[in-house]
Amino acid sequence: MNEKSLTNRQSATLQFSVLIVALCGIVYELIIATIASYLLGNSVYQFSITIGLFMFAMGLGSFLTRLVNIELIKRFVLIELAVAIVGGLSSVILFLVYPWTIFYKPVMYLLIVLIGGMVGLEIPLLTRLLSDAGGVKKSIAHVLALDYFGALIGSVTFPILLLPYLGLFRASFSIGLLNAIIALVNIYVFAEVLKQKRMWLSLAGLTVLVLCVGMFGASYVLRFAEGQLYSDQIVFIEQTPYQRIVLTKHELSGKHRLYLDGHLQFAEGDEYRYHESLVHPIMSLSGNKANILVLGGGDGMVIREVLKYKKVKRIDLVDIDPAMVDLCRRNGPIKRINKGALEDDKLIVHFQDAFTFLQKSNRSYDRIIVDLPDPHNEVLSKLYSIEFYRLLRSRLDNDGYFVTQSSSPWQTRKAYWAIGDTIKQAGMNIYSYHVTVPSFNVWGFHLGAKHGDVPSVFSIEKKTRFLTDEVMHRASAFGKDESYVHAGVNSIFEPILYLLYMQELNP
Repeated sequence: MNEKSLTNRQSATLQFSVLIVALCGIVYELIIATIASYLLGNSVYQFSITIGLFMFAMGLGSFLTRLVNIELIKRFVLIELAVAIVGGLSSVILFLVYPWTIFYKPVMYLLIVLIGGMVGLEIPLLTRLLSDAGGVKKSIAHVLALDYFGALIGSVTFPILLLPYLGLFRASFSIGLLNAIIALVNIYVFAEVLKQKRMWLSLAGLTVLVLCVGMFGASYVLRFAEGQLYSDQIVFIEQTPYQRIVLTKHELSGKHRLYLDGHLQFAEGDEYRYHESLVHPIMSLSGNKANILVLGGGDGMVIREVLKYKKVKRIDLVDIDPAMVDLCRRNGPIKRINKGALEDDKLIVHFQDAFTFLQKSNRSYDRIIVDLPDPHNEVLSKLYSIEFYRLLRSRLDNDGYFVTQSSSPWQTRKAYWAIGDTIKQAGMNIYSYHVTVPSFNVWGFHLGAKHGDVPSVFSIEKKTRFLTDEVMHRASAFGKDESYVHAGVNSIFEPILYLLYMQELNP
């Protein structure tokens, strides 16, 4: 082929291919990093490693193109089909291999290098094809501009459209199909160069077929792959813009568990131990209890316990995810567990980030109950920062109290006491206590007062299944392996907490 004889249609096809190659490449990066964050936690680390390794692989692929001197369009089409298959199947492969933990990271790194290396091969090949037809200076300018623009489209499309509407599995299959379609378009446009058109079409058609089967069978594959992560039967899965919600059911007992991003939110068999311990100590203290603020707790369990107090006039619930609250309002088993608390007339729901709500709110509250997920990433770590607790303190009445779940003083000892020190540095005295929740192991809380000390004697008067005055009396006694250790103060500018948490959780 005389590359200088490229037609306008062929040149436009190659330029469009650059755009799509870049778009698909960045989306594969994001999919792999998101899955790693979901399965392994520590999103900053996972995204940094994925992006860094991907960029290295692209550089390696670009370097290797110096060995390719003939049949450039054939090489490009073949690589594009390979990217479609490997990239399209990447999410399934990662979920399926995760139960064999020792293999997960090697497989993940291999996929990153393979996809990144092939993308790195493609861009220089396309640049050379276009430069032979239009000059090096012009083609490099066009290729780089399209490459960056494609990356922008991919990085914006993934969180706004692909992840919330397609989920991780369908997103990877759909991007794989996009790669395969680009290969098909190039086969059609460069048919006279490729020759053996039937063979190339058959190869591309087989690739499209595999990805279509995966695309339309994603729900079944997803159930099977994610089923490997949970011991119980999965009865509900939803990927929201904020988190992945999974509801499971034990085949024998029929009891349910709710997971957010792979982390247990509650287990029906013992959730009452956790929620009674979070709510009743603070609600049993003397003082006004008319206005209550609950941060997190979209499952409605905290609301269920708060509603046992007749003096409560208004409950503001702040949860960032409407889908979570909607599920727990309408799902039969969850609604049975929370006793329909999310439909109570006293409840006002705000779909907002807790930090932003505290910044913008001008209301004051008698009690603030914080039921947020553990600080397993830097975003959640912000909600355990000194800046957050200072805002929270400003929203308390003068005789107000607040309580927060604070992870496990046994399993994540440094993280637990770092939360306590952070609260104290924000200007509040605290009362630290812990109980045993079988599904969570030993679990800890910090109860704070805006002014003065927190009373150390509690009178639990409401009907409970677990909590008693005696339990609370023992709850403040920590064993040697749970007792106070200095670990520092967590802030937005020095986010030490999620690193402490992840280091202790995965020693």
